[in-house]
Parts: sequence; C-alpha cells; structure tokens
Amino acid sequence: MNRSKIRIKKVPAYNDDQSLSGWRESLNDIIFGSETRAGKAFDVILIVCIVFSVIVVMLDSVSDIQQRYGQLLYGMEWLFTGLFTIEYLLRVITVRRPWLYITSFFGLVDVLSILPNYLILLFPGISIKYVLVIRVLRMLRIFRILKLSAYMQEADILMDALANSTRKITVFLYAVLTLVIIFGSLIYVVEGSEAGFTSIPTSMYWAIVTITTVGYGDIAPATPLGQMIAGLLMITGYGVIAVPTGIYSAEIIKSYKNEKIRNDACPNCGATDHDFDASFCKFCGHRLDES
Repeated sequence: MNRSKIRIKKVPAYNDDQSLSGWRESLNDIIFGSETRAGKAFDVILIVCIVFSVIVVMLDSVSDIQQRYGQLLYGMEWLFTGLFTIEYLLRVITVRRPWLYITSFFGLVDVLSILPNYLILLFPGISIKYVLVIRVLRMLRIFRILKLSAYMQEADILMDALANSTRKITVFLYAVLTLVIIFGSLIYVVEGSEAGFTSIPTSMYWAIVTITTVGYGDIAPATPLGQMIAGLLMITGYGVIAVPTGIYSAEIIKSYKNEKIRNDACPNCGATDHDFDASFCKFCGHRLDES
C-alpha cells in the first residue's frame, strides 16, 4: 500500500526585528517618544504650533480681522501647513510599517489637518467655510502629543457607563415627559392665551424651560395660582437634575477599571493606548521595549 507523503509548506513568520537605519531610529525616538530631552522639546514645539494654527483659523473667521490682516493670516496658515506637512512625512518614514500609521485614527487626523489648504489650492472655487471645520481638527492632535491616552480609556469608561444606564435614564425621561405634559396642560388651563400660553405645546415648552431651571422668561404666569404652579415646578426641577447625575455616577463607579496606560508609542506603527505591562503592540504585534 502506497502511502502518499504530505508536504507541509512552512510559512515564513513576520520578522519583528526589522531595524531602522540610524537616522530613522533617532527621529523615531524624537517624534514618537517623549522620554528624551529632544523628544520633549519636539512635543512642546508641536503643541505651540498646533495651538497657534487653530487661533489663526479662528481669527480668520472674524470679518474685521480678516479684512485688516488677511494677508498675514494667509501667510501664517501656509507656514503652519508646511510645518505640519513635513511633520506628517517624517512620521510616515520613521515607522517600520507606515501603512498602519497612515490608516490609524491619528494618522487620518494628521492628513485631514493639512488637506484643506491643498484642496483650496487645487480647487480655487471651494469656499473656505466648507473646510474650516476640518482645519480645526488640528486640535485633536494635542491629545496624542500630550500623551493623554489614559484619558482615551477614561472616555471608554464613560461610554460604557452611559450604555449601562440607558434603560434607567429612559424611564427617568419618560417620567419627566409625563410631568411636562401634566404641568403644561395645567398651566394652560389656569393662565390661558392672555399670558402667552396659547396652546398646550407652548405651555409644555414653558414647562420644559422651567423644570430644567433654564428660565428664558419669554413666557411667565401672571395669576397667583399660576405662579404657585411655576414655583412647584421649579422646586421639582432641582430633584430632576439630581436623579440622572446619581444614576450615571453609580454606573461610572461600577464600570471603572484601575488600569494604567503606557506613554510611549509603538516604533513600528506609531500607535499608543497600550497597557502598562504590555510587551507587544496590540495593533501590529511589534515589541514595544526594544532596549
């Protein structure tokens, strides 16, 4: 009986020990790291550029300032765009796997922060107003530069707490809506159209403004009975504000996890948000501590 031989083809494993050239390795430590003096100086300079570039965008939206200093603001905008373009290209060439950085969240933010000016240059008919919001995305880069990845995890905890308290808050909002309908209908009957309560929906609007303690003052009861109802609704409003806060706070306590986050970025893909005791990047699998 002939036995067929099964040949197993070995698949070469990914070589995680790919090394960068000397100058790329040095730039990687400066751009993606904050442990060295040069890295900290780079972060500070970049933060200053980001903040000033956003200020320039905001000032450019003020018509009086734009008319007087339009050329200066235009030149500064292109100066910052050039600096951010160089910084983006340096980030791309100083990681081992550039595509992972380019397609990452902050990689997309980086390219969106410089894209509007080039779009205006290539397509002069585009209005600046349409790309103004994209240019303000530069402020998001501060979260990476300041190494606030731990706060990104805190945001996840807040979202989990909000999701866990959805049903309780829904029931609470149903109770508030019931109160709004009752008090709105009651004040409509007591005050009438002479005081501005022309319909039940209008009276419900007044009840919402009152129970949330906003108090626009555009509609107000004039009779003593109506004012008594308004006072009762105002007092109820303080309790209404406290209830969802307590529900949400309790869920945050339940969802809180005492985990630490590393500050250094992956030298391979530039990603952050790694656990404190992690040895490998959870996005690309590269070793984090190569020393």
